[in-house]
Amino acid sequence: MKTLIKPLLVAFSLILISLTVSLAAGNPGRRPARIATFQSGVYITAEGKVKVALDKQTGGAVTLRLMTAAGQELFVQQVGKNQTMTRMQLDVSNLPDGAYQLVVSNGVDTTTHELTLATKQPVASPRRVVLN
Repeated sequence: MKTLIKPLLVAFSLILISLTVSLAAGNPGRRPARIATFQSGVYITAEGKVKVALDKQTGGAVTLRLMTAAGQELFVQQVGKNQTMTRMQLDVSNLPDGAYQLVVSNGVDTTTHELTLATKQPVASPRRVVLN
C-alpha cells in the first residue's frame, strides 16, 4: 500500500504543476485579450485648435488623453473596439501657457505628441515713419 501512495502523490503533484503553468501562460497580467494597432496624427489649425486624426483596427479600444506636464489629465476619450477611425478637434484656447502631452494608447503601445502653448506677445515697431 505504501508503494502505491508515493507514486500517486508524485503523479498528482506533476499534473497540478503542469496545469498551473499552462493556465498562467494563457493571459499574463492585465493584458487585453486583443490589441488594435493604430496610427495617429496631430495638426494645429489657424485658429489655434488641435485636430486629432486616429485610424485603428477593429477588435481593441484606444484611449486618447490630453495631460499637463505634471501628469494631470485634462481630457480623456476612449475610441471603441468596433470603430476604425476618429477625427476630433480640441479647443485649447482656455488652457494656460505651458507644455502638454497628447497620449494615444491601446494598452501596450503608446504614442506621445508634445504640445507647447504660448501666447504671442505684441511687438512694438522700433520706429515710426511720418509723412508731412
